Amino acid sequence: MSDSTPVLDEAALLARIEAPAGTGREILDAATREVIGRVPVQSADELDEAVARAKAAQPGWEALGHERRSELLLLAADAIDANAEVLARLLSREQGKPLNGPNARFEVGACSAWLRTNATTVLEPEVLVDDENLHAELVYKAVGVVGAISPWNWPMMISMWQIGPSLRMGNTVVLKPSSNTPLSVLAMISIMNDVLPADVLIGIAGPGSIGGRLAAHPDVAKVMFTGSTEVGRKIIESSAGNLARLTLELGGNDAGIVLPGTDAKAIAEDLFWGAFINTGQTCAALKRLYVHDSVYDDVVDALAEIAANVPMGNGLDEDNVLGPLQNQDQFDIVKNLVEDAKAHGGRIVTGGEAAPELGELFYKATIVADVTDGVALVDEEQFGPVLPVIRYSDVDDAFARANAAEVGLGSSVWASDPDEARRHALRMQAGTVWINSHGGLHPMVPFGGTKASGYGMEFGVEGLKSVAAPQVVSGPGRKG
Repeated sequence: MSDSTPVLDEAALLARIEAPAGTGREILDAATREVIGRVPVQSADELDEAVARAKAAQPGWEALGHERRSELLLLAADAIDANAEVLARLLSREQGKPLNGPNARFEVGACSAWLRTNATTVLEPEVLVDDENLHAELVYKAVGVVGAISPWNWPMMISMWQIGPSLRMGNTVVLKPSSNTPLSVLAMISIMNDVLPADVLIGIAGPGSIGGRLAAHPDVAKVMFTGSTEVGRKIIESSAGNLARLTLELGGNDAGIVLPGTDAKAIAEDLFWGAFINTGQTCAALKRLYVHDSVYDDVVDALAEIAANVPMGNGLDEDNVLGPLQNQDQFDIVKNLVEDAKAHGGRIVTGGEAAPELGELFYKATIVADVTDGVALVDEEQFGPVLPVIRYSDVDDAFARANAAEVGLGSSVWASDPDEARRHALRMQAGTVWINSHGGLHPMVPFGGTKASGYGMEFGVEGLKSVAAPQVVSGPGRKG
């Protein structure tokens, strides 16, 4: 860490990013519904000005070269680490996720870890032909300005998935965070900008229309978006005019399949967190679980025991590991899906109701048994602390049902014999198939969806390529 890296408290951090007094929009604490601060509401003209600044700064940033850019990104990671606790507390309040468990402190740590990996991953030129007649190489260059649009569920971490590789490859970035969670992202950007050159990384807050304008902007060469499939389709339409390259990580309704004879107790903890990480508000979380007759009751009981006892409450309480839904719209979706499942014969094993004693947006961790395909809770992405468990008797039928969804982000196969699970893994129609786990990510392992879950890869070498323009350099071979 540089000796000049500021270490801030929450008041000083908010002072950097808040709207002037009497302006902007209130952002509420997800758990208490108290006002945290006021975020600027920036205009289309301000977005245009931000893109112009980023475009002007891009050639100089690219000219620094990979080594110098890497040095600066590592210093930016140090600055995040130096302010990790204040960032985690702001994130916990704004998004709702607790400090502990795979939540706020985990997310801030992932930001610096991913940035360090982006900074140090080498993307070598690829020699395509090297003989006496021809030497041809494939190299990767910056595309220009990257327009990034990040979601509210993992606001800082997913923003970093967009920022880190883009800056590493010599692009500049204009990023619009979700309207629900702008403060934590703007705070992280402010801290990174203590190290980075001016206008290399710009955050802009505003309504959804600003995101559409960013995607359509003629000076944006690449758009990165994480969010719903519905909005993803609009991003594609918006970007058609400027032919921007796209990376889209869209909705998921991830299926898991528990094979016959699997030891329920051995997998229960990993199953639970595969579904309930971030209180279920994760694109690639386990959303529907198909379990064979032979172990169905055991799996349901084991999950229900964990769900009934996991600590839920205000994220700033060190004991809690589940928090509220982040916003009222998402709370209503979860509540309505559970009520619909009840009406269609679903059995609430545990939970199944709000927890108003904890706060307005809390919903109890819920296991729903005896539902099947055709019920909305199974067919639609709930994005909350609810898991439907679906019984099956024929393995081929289970895979057919799991693959019937229009989306295909992640999936998992569970068995006492991991080799058996691996033999089945390629049957899943999803960008990632996990074995005896669900949702784990690594900064060097590519991640992306299939079908209506989007396209383009993130992470590792493939992620660097996705924010770069390939160029072939072809010339005389050894004979020449």
